Amino acid sequence: MMGNYHARCGAGEKPEVVKPEAYLSLFGLIPKFEKLIATIRSREISASIILQAQSQLKAIYKDHADTIVGNCDSTLFLGGKEKTTVKELSETLGKETIDLYNTSETRSNQKSFGLNYQKTGKELMSQDEITVMDGGKCIYQLRGVRPFLSDKFDITKHKNYKLLEDYDERNVFDIEKYVTRKGKAKINGNTVITRL
Repeated sequence: MMGNYHARCGAGEKPEVVKPEAYLSLFGLIPKFEKLIATIRSREISASIILQAQSQLKAIYKDHADTIVGNCDSTLFLGGKEKTTVKELSETLGKETIDLYNTSETRSNQKSFGLNYQKTGKELMSQDEITVMDGGKCIYQLRGVRPFLSDKFDITKHKNYKLLEDYDERNVFDIEKYVTRKGKAKINGNTVITRL
């Protein structure tokens, strides 16, 4: 490969192809992944880690799970109720400042009134609020920007939706057919072939 190209790889638990061995799955330990994810960005490689719960990452990578998550610039939470994920998300969202006004009245021989004012912090979203979040909503966190609650995108409204298998079964990508075409590439005089 010549020139600067950006490579993208995804790791998750749901195979998108017929044969699971053809899919890069996070649930087989990727050796030294905590070091790899910290350096690949400088090599123009992106990694998308897809999980149902952060506890899955911790189960596999133990102490390195926090390093892996720390090297991800963005997080998209689509919903869920797993305790570890919800607790960490609630803590990451942070707190907002609220003003509290308390009034008091004392009744005795003379009436007296009091007004107490204080500022306090409240979680932006409590764990309970996250677990019952509307299924049409998501939380997106990007490094350097405050997290925000957003509507999930309706993929059926995308201009290229008609190219997906969901729209038409004939659009399915046949990995076996694609792999068997490998001897049919045209090579010109400027092509360099390197075997590893």
